[in-house]
Amino acid sequence: MTSDPHRNSPVLRAGLPLAEAAGAVILLHGRGGSAEDILSLAREFDGPRLAYLAPEASGNSWYPFSFLSPIEKNEPWLTSALQKIQRTIQSIAEAGIATERVVLCGFSQGACLATEYVARHARRYGGLIAFTGGLIGPPDADLSHSGDLAGTPVFFGSGDPDPHVPWKRVQQSAETLTEMGASVIVKCYQGRPHTITHEEIKFAKSLIRGALGDKAVASFRGPN
Repeated sequence: MTSDPHRNSPVLRAGLPLAEAAGAVILLHGRGGSAEDILSLAREFDGPRLAYLAPEASGNSWYPFSFLSPIEKNEPWLTSALQKIQRTIQSIAEAGIATERVVLCGFSQGACLATEYVARHARRYGGLIAFTGGLIGPPDADLSHSGDLAGTPVFFGSGDPDPHVPWKRVQQSAETLTEMGASVIVKCYQGRPHTITHEEIKFAKSLIRGALGDKAVASFRGPN
């Protein structure tokens, strides 16, 4: 078994080339999904001056067990997945786009991965969009992290109940990132299936527009 299973997996792209883009959105698919699937959000977000990058997990899964399992059970896949994000962000930086203009967005397993990456690598990001996800670790884990997210706008949206992501973990994750200095909005959708709603897309578009458009990130207030 390789120690870095996701290293050579592809990164699909849409939108502008990085050298021409005003900002970048990293899209992370869920378990059993694909980069092509999640890249369809680029059309929904409709940011004409943006680059979209969608890494694909080896075997279409970022890690084999639930995100609520002991972290060591999901190694080395989890560490490899986090490194994949790191390399993607590095490629964006090399094109001249600062992390402050990079939004991480994921669904389900991808949302968990994006949230975990931001917490472990605290700094100012363009934003975090977590469609049904939260920090990774067992139910009794200490989810606290050090570092300053410096006002990074964050959106958590999830159903309650959800078959894979307990609402309590979403709340705990929102609290942790708030304590780290993020500006967090949380939306609960009672009885919603494991999917992304139109309202969540509107929240995401508003966050991206505030973070990467002409207005400051602090102007993010959700959809009109």
